[in-house]
Amino acid sequence: MSKAGAMDLATGLGGKMDKSDVLSAVDKYEKYHVCYGGDEEERRANYSDMVNKYYDLATSFYEFGWGESFHFAHRWKGESLRESIKRHEHFLALQLGLKPGHKVLDVGCGIGGPLREIARFSSASVTGLNNNEYQITRGKELNRIAGVDKTCGFVKADFMKMPFSDNTFDAVYAIEATCHAPDAYGCYKEIYRVLKPGQYFAAYEWCMTDSFDPNNETHQKIKVEIEIGDGLPDIRLTGQCIEALKQAGFEVIWEKDFAAEAPVPWYLPLDKTHFSLSSFRLTAIGRLITKNMVKALEYVGLAPKGSLRVQDFLEKAAEGLVEGGRKDIFTPMYFFLARKPLSENQ
Repeated sequence: MSKAGAMDLATGLGGKMDKSDVLSAVDKYEKYHVCYGGDEEERRANYSDMVNKYYDLATSFYEFGWGESFHFAHRWKGESLRESIKRHEHFLALQLGLKPGHKVLDVGCGIGGPLREIARFSSASVTGLNNNEYQITRGKELNRIAGVDKTCGFVKADFMKMPFSDNTFDAVYAIEATCHAPDAYGCYKEIYRVLKPGQYFAAYEWCMTDSFDPNNETHQKIKVEIEIGDGLPDIRLTGQCIEALKQAGFEVIWEKDFAAEAPVPWYLPLDKTHFSLSSFRLTAIGRLITKNMVKALEYVGLAPKGSLRVQDFLEKAAEGLVEGGRKDIFTPMYFFLARKPLSENQ
């Protein structure tokens, strides 16, 4: 049950921050990025502030246009976007072997769309880890509406410093979330620590593929557009994720870029040449209507100043994602399944 109306978009924009602070937050967020004078080291050093500002500013737009699950999905012909997103989440639960009674951690859970779907699919108890207060507040309300609030909950914390004891969880997953980490090894090492020995960690990662050429100006421009539009310190290569997993102590069971073989391009919902009634708000016409609506709401004072600038950088991100997908230099669904050994010397 997602926010659907224009007023919900307007009132939610800015998250927990005072609405009068939205414009200055947009200024500060933009200045973390290269095209506004920022650099990668600054984004890494201040990743928590940058990502928090990003999700305070962007969450209402995401929920308005995308629904409760803020991620892409491997999609079959004849399958709707919503169906593919649910299947994408069910696949993760099956790979982890989730069962009733399992204690599961969702790292970087957003407002909990996948958490609720996976909990209902597997009957496991899922804890969502998130460092954004607004998303947690929204997620708790949606959990209550869905009836999973007795078995599922949220913890506000940084996934680089988790407030859990060693060997706590029966399984851990992350869906397009650990790309926000300033250091993949540090993030995976924390996941390794809180996971029980012999158990599994699965994720869909945002990565640059082997086709990415760092010396190609067009490729670099696309990468920068995705980073500023999606709150990322730096997008890693697929090989860097695998190396970081191994350094953290994991045994990599298998890995695959699901974007490479998707019958329907993963970026199709954002492609302006594509039209769909079922995901109308993501189409070129739907996004134009949203932009004009936000402009009008900001003009009359119902949406905070800076709202249109948020919509603009999200639009830039969409363009970067589509181009990155078309050129096969970026994937939002590099999947891996990794296991924590039963003993350190296994």
